[in-house]
Amino acid sequence: MKNLVAFLAAVMLLAGGTSARAELVDKVAAVVNRDVIPLSEVQQRAAPELQRVNEIDPHKRAEARAQLMKTALDTLIGEKLMEAEVAQLGITTTEAEVDELVQDVLKQNNVSDITQFEQLLKNEGFTLASYKDMLRKRVVRDKLLRMKVGPKVKVTEEDLKAAYTQYTRMESEDVEVHARHILVQVDAKATPEQVAAAKQKAEGIAQEARRPGMDFSALARARSEGPSAADGGDLGYFKRGVMVPAFEKAAFNLKEGEVSEPIRTNFGWHILKVEERRNVSVASYEEMKPKLESKLLNDKTEKFLDQYVQELRSKANVEVKM
Repeated sequence: MKNLVAFLAAVMLLAGGTSARAELVDKVAAVVNRDVIPLSEVQQRAAPELQRVNEIDPHKRAEARAQLMKTALDTLIGEKLMEAEVAQLGITTTEAEVDELVQDVLKQNNVSDITQFEQLLKNEGFTLASYKDMLRKRVVRDKLLRMKVGPKVKVTEEDLKAAYTQYTRMESEDVEVHARHILVQVDAKATPEQVAAAKQKAEGIAQEARRPGMDFSALARARSEGPSAADGGDLGYFKRGVMVPAFEKAAFNLKEGEVSEPIRTNFGWHILKVEERRNVSVASYEEMKPKLESKLLNDKTEKFLDQYVQELRSKANVEVKM
C-alpha cells in the first residue's frame, strides 16, 4: 500500500493539499465533471517546486513556472478523477490505516513529538485533522490503484538482470570525484542586482583560488559562507546523480586540480575545485537487486498510473481554464 501512495503524491510532510484559508473569491483553474479546482489549490500544490526555480532569464523563468503549474494542475485533475472512481466503487479506509501513515510521515521527517508535528502543520495552514483528511484520501486512492494498476506492475528476474547489466555498463565507464567548494550565499528573495553582485564576488574568489600555490581548503575556511567552510569546503567523494545538475556538470568536466567558474544553485554561487578523480567500483548483483527492483517498480507503476489517469480523463468532462 505504502509504495503506491508514494507514486501518487509522495507521502511526506506538507506535500500539498487544500488550505483551510482559501479566499472567498478564487479563480477557477479547471472543472472536472462538476468539481471545481481553484487556482489557489494549484498554486499551493506547485509552491515547493516554484520556490526552486532559479533561472535568471525572465523568459525561461516564466516558462519553467508555467510548466510546473501545468504539472500541478494535471496531478490535481487526476486526483479528482480517481476520487470519483473511489466514490463509485465504495472504497473506504480505517482510522488505523491513516494513523499508521502519520507515523510513517513522522519517521521520514525525523519528528518524534506530535506537538512539534502539529506546529509544523499549523505553519502551513493545516490542523492534524485536516492533514489526516488529506492522507485518508490518499489511502483510498491507493486502494483504487492496487485494484486497477497493481496487477499490471510486475518485475521479473529477466528485468532485474537487464537493469543490472545496464547499471554495470554505466558504472564501469564512470568515475567519482573528490571536490571542495566555496559558497557565496544568495537569499531566495534576492533582487537581480544582488544576484549579480554575489556573482561578481564569487568570480573574484575564483581568481584568487587559481593563484599558484593557493591552498583552496584554507581559502574556503576563510571565505566560504556555507556549512562546510569549517572543513575547508570538503564535499568528499560523490558519483553522478548526487548533486544538482549544474554542480554535477562542472564537477565531472573539471580535471584534477582545476577550479570552476561560479556555479549557481538555490543556495547561491559556488566555486568548485576537483581534488581527485577515480573509477567507480561496481556493486554486486545481490547488493543492487533491492534497489533495482524498487526503481523498476516505481517506473512501471508511474507508467501504468499515467495510462490509467488518461483513460479516466478521456471518459470525463474536463475543462481547463488556466
